[in-house]
Amino acid sequence: MTLSSSPSISEKGDVVHVEDGKAAPEGGLYNPHVDRALMRKVDMRTVPWLSFLYLLCFLDRTSIGNAKLYDMEADLKITDTQYLICLTVFFISYALFEVPSNIVLKRLKPSVWLSVLMVLWGVMMTVQGLVHNYSGLLVMRWMLGAFEAGLFPGVTYYLSCWYKRSEFGIRAAIFFSAATISGAFGGLLAVGIAKMNGIGGKPAWAWIFIIEGLVTVAAGAVSYWIIVDFPDTATFLSEAERTVVIRRLQGDAQFSAAGEKMQWRHIRKALTEWKTYLAMIVYAGVDMPLYAFALFLPSIISQVRYSATKANLLTVPVYALACYIYLPPAVGYIILIASRNAALSYFAVFLSACGIYPCIPNTVAWMSNNSEGTYKRSVALAMVISWGNLQGAVSSNVYRATQTPWYPLGHGLVLMYIGTGLIATGRVQNARRDRGERDEVIEGHEGGFEVNGRFASVEDAKREKGDEWSGYRYTL
Repeated sequence: MTLSSSPSISEKGDVVHVEDGKAAPEGGLYNPHVDRALMRKVDMRTVPWLSFLYLLCFLDRTSIGNAKLYDMEADLKITDTQYLICLTVFFISYALFEVPSNIVLKRLKPSVWLSVLMVLWGVMMTVQGLVHNYSGLLVMRWMLGAFEAGLFPGVTYYLSCWYKRSEFGIRAAIFFSAATISGAFGGLLAVGIAKMNGIGGKPAWAWIFIIEGLVTVAAGAVSYWIIVDFPDTATFLSEAERTVVIRRLQGDAQFSAAGEKMQWRHIRKALTEWKTYLAMIVYAGVDMPLYAFALFLPSIISQVRYSATKANLLTVPVYALACYIYLPPAVGYIILIASRNAALSYFAVFLSACGIYPCIPNTVAWMSNNSEGTYKRSVALAMVISWGNLQGAVSSNVYRATQTPWYPLGHGLVLMYIGTGLIATGRVQNARRDRGERDEVIEGHEGGFEVNGRFASVEDAKREKGDEWSGYRYTL
């Protein structure tokens, strides 16, 4: 089924047509150079800064693993179990607030909501370095999770509102690569900040939290002027450029790109759709291993006879390699389970990182690309990411101090999650739609089935049904 072209006005007053997501001046040919120049302009105003914000986000949530190596547990007089509970509560609040945050993001401007969240979690991160006991750390971890909850699902949804489905995956991968960079940078930063041990009467672990938190507050404060809003209101684009961005999205089966009113039926669709729950299972299969790896990599390395500083430094090349290479994640964990050699275990964490990190943006992009409707996609993405992050509560408790230095239970459970995610991964078939079994009845046209709905026009069917429309095709 061919999508109809839509006219708009260029800056020079020329009529612009968009066919299959491509804009062309009236009477002329589509110019790919102009299209690429426009998207490069969008790229430069969205991807780099948002990636930097996610670097800070991931750094703040996982730096507790680096701080632990500098006597944090002893100074706060907390047990291993209490430390694991502090890790766990972060993911509970994180998961609880992701869906509400994405709804608020759509109602407010991204420049406002994301900036406010950053400043607030930066404050929580800073105060985390001022606590003196278990209860203080516990409360700060809960608050940190609540305010960090909005960034990853929010930015993922936000980027999906700017790019065609074929373009979104690479942007999501670049954005998420900030997590691996933060892992590498976090180890180096922890070693450097640790040299402030004793300054102001604060230990090294406290300065790690304080310095990183203050950087986040500063970044959040300036984000209001840097983050751009959705395509229909983006002020850095001309009216003609905004029209082209919206029309190319509509040509890519994103019918709601020009805007959509808040209606509870859109949210209800996300809550009742089978694709949402399939994606939740798949995402849990990669997100639990991600957090287990990020939170405990310094401990895993330190327990095989490396000091705190060396352990943090040895995490750097692991994350650096994961930015560029993909390998099957199960291989590394099979080796970790079987290994009783420090060098072999260190080699295995390289394999594990290269398998886990690339799976996250791929899964998120798959879910986003197969959900049409701005509110439905917003809620569905938040549900998937929320469920995945809730698995962080599991990963926070599988590496027990009683099982050092080889952690057979932790590695075994991570391997089980990877297997579950692989089993749940399936390919959505479009064959029934190709055969016409999902065709709607369109008034004035022949064919279609009443069970699939009756509509006054094809445009009405697109707008009402979103990705359930017979002409919509799922993509990998």
